[in-house]
Amino acid sequence: MSKHVLRTNNLSKKYSDDFAIENVNITIKKGETYGLIGQNGAGKSTMLRLVTGLAFPTSGSIKLFGNDNPNKLADAQKRMGAIIESPALSPNMSAYENLEVQRLQRGIPGKDCINKTLELVGLTNTKKKKVKNFSLGMKQRLGLGLALVSDPEFLILDEPTNGLDPMGIVELRELIKKLNREKGLTVLLSSHILSELHQLATTFGIIHKGKLLEEISSKELDEKCRQHIRIKVDDPSRGATVLENHLSTTNFEIMQDGTMHLYNYLDDVRTVSHALTDNGLVIEHLSQNGDSLENYFSKLVGGVGHDQSY
Repeated sequence: MSKHVLRTNNLSKKYSDDFAIENVNITIKKGETYGLIGQNGAGKSTMLRLVTGLAFPTSGSIKLFGNDNPNKLADAQKRMGAIIESPALSPNMSAYENLEVQRLQRGIPGKDCINKTLELVGLTNTKKKKVKNFSLGMKQRLGLGLALVSDPEFLILDEPTNGLDPMGIVELRELIKKLNREKGLTVLLSSHILSELHQLATTFGIIHKGKLLEEISSKELDEKCRQHIRIKVDDPSRGATVLENHLSTTNFEIMQDGTMHLYNYLDDVRTVSHALTDNGLVIEHLSQNGDSLENYFSKLVGGVGHDQSY
């Protein structure tokens, strides 16, 4: 069994003369929560539509659960649940009836899954209330229910927090974490709100103008954005000894390129400099580094001032 749920190879989709996405290569491992992030119009929804079979690529390939044979890809897509853009709800039906239609369409035996799903998404008390009378947040939760009723192995969500109030966002976030933790559910979700994805995703794919700029783990992202003093001296090993013995700190790391990242003394760089030079070390580089997550993404895509645009 493949350890990768999804792999794309130079995946492209062209409309008229313009590429919505171009040569995108992403890899999602089983049990991962993958956050696809980019500005509105960056190509996120197009990417998800291709993966779910709602659109077909101009070129490139998709491998799902180890299958890239076009004849087997449709079967692999049955193992997914998805909300792409707005969920398709019948406004004159209740939540239960909407889930019943979905159950029949998916060929799911028995009705037990309906009540379980309603409880999971917090809609057990809606009874016969019609969806047209639901709040936007309730509709979003019901859309999630439609994606979950088949007990999928791979959940795909396009801007899942749209329309949710702050409490609804927290509840949805905790539900996704629970599904990932307890069921090992693999999740792919897109958003332009970095702060929300940062609390969920274990891996990020950064997409801009249809191209994947970077894949980065949440740990790597935190490391890049964590405030630190970057130090390069002629003898890193002796530099580490100076930090420990003369500055009484072990809150630093020696990186692969030989530089040191010191995570305290951020407001006292002069003391660090003196300690190193007083002990005979040649300082080749000394600077304060680290950034906010928003600025990191802004710099990556070449923009400024987009605090909530990613």
